[in-house]
Amino acid sequence: MGAPEEAVVRRPGLSVRLKLTLSYAGFLMVAGILLLAAVWVYLLQYVPDDWDQRMLHENPNRQLLAYTFAPAAGTVLAILLVFGLVGGWFLAGRMLAPLTRITEATRTATQGSLSHRIRLPGRKDEFRELADAFDTMLARLEAHVAEQKRFAANASHELRTPLAVSRALLEVARADPDRDLGEIIDRLHTVNSRAIDLTEALLLLSRADRRSFTQERVDLSLVAEEAAESLLPLAEERGVTLETRGDIAATTGSPTLLLQLTANLVHNAIVHNLPEGGTVQVSTGVRAETVMLVVENAGAPLSPELVPTLTEPFRRGAERLRTHHAGVGLGLAIVETITRAHDGTLVLAPRAGGGLRVTVEFPSACGSEDRGPARTLPSP
Repeated sequence: MGAPEEAVVRRPGLSVRLKLTLSYAGFLMVAGILLLAAVWVYLLQYVPDDWDQRMLHENPNRQLLAYTFAPAAGTVLAILLVFGLVGGWFLAGRMLAPLTRITEATRTATQGSLSHRIRLPGRKDEFRELADAFDTMLARLEAHVAEQKRFAANASHELRTPLAVSRALLEVARADPDRDLGEIIDRLHTVNSRAIDLTEALLLLSRADRRSFTQERVDLSLVAEEAAESLLPLAEERGVTLETRGDIAATTGSPTLLLQLTANLVHNAIVHNLPEGGTVQVSTGVRAETVMLVVENAGAPLSPELVPTLTEPFRRGAERLRTHHAGVGLGLAIVETITRAHDGTLVLAPRAGGGLRVTVEFPSACGSEDRGPARTLPSP
């Protein structure tokens, strides 16, 4: 990470309120001058131009009009100036009051307090739209920071465990030179493999969360087939039958991340399939403006309270632990992050007979056509 940017040093200048005040007063003065000029021009049309001292008090002329009109016009302009400055200062303060609250909320947020909200009252206008957008940003940022803190705490705990186990195994080997090193090496290999898997999962999760990928056209039906074929050996080992079916489901995103998402879902469905020898169904479909990927499997009954928590990083419910395949605890968390990075939605629902049904929807890139009957990948 780069060093934090230094604050920009600016020379002191006029406040926005003072600028608006001067603008109001200046506009009022210009309007007053134009009005007085119009009156002056209008009156001159009906006043003679000659100057006769004897007729000074009998018939008005232009010189007399100028002599009497100029002081009155100056007085009016002075009143307009004072009125414009005072009224403009008051009006500018009223207009900028919401901006002051937004500024105070911004300063509070920069000090680390993200729970503060502006909640600007009144009807909709530019300032209130800005305040509402700022409140929404603060809420999302607060949730994101809380999630990152929780994730960092969980990640540090999860990474500490294999490191502590590795250190314990090395201390055992040092304390007992005659001990069978083959067993210790095998256990170290297992522990290190899990640490590597966890680290790679964390990197993938971070990459997806930053949306640092190129948008490409992706057909979810082909991605589902590729993921199913790559995991076929695991399914055969566990006696699980993989079924893929569905329509061409085109969306835009990262082919690598979408393949990882699908592989995680299929892998999760295979290893948590109970009883062994069941079926994992992978299907794609198209709706009005979205495409969807559905993965479901049989398994142990899942409580409705547990299912929404399965996407939390390092979350392992008791029902999932019964399968004796804890993994690194990031499979569905990665799925949720990739889904969010592609502006999609993820829905987890327990099946009536046990197991899980996962539905992922993404914005559609085009129409679809039927791919025909189901393609079954049987186990031997």
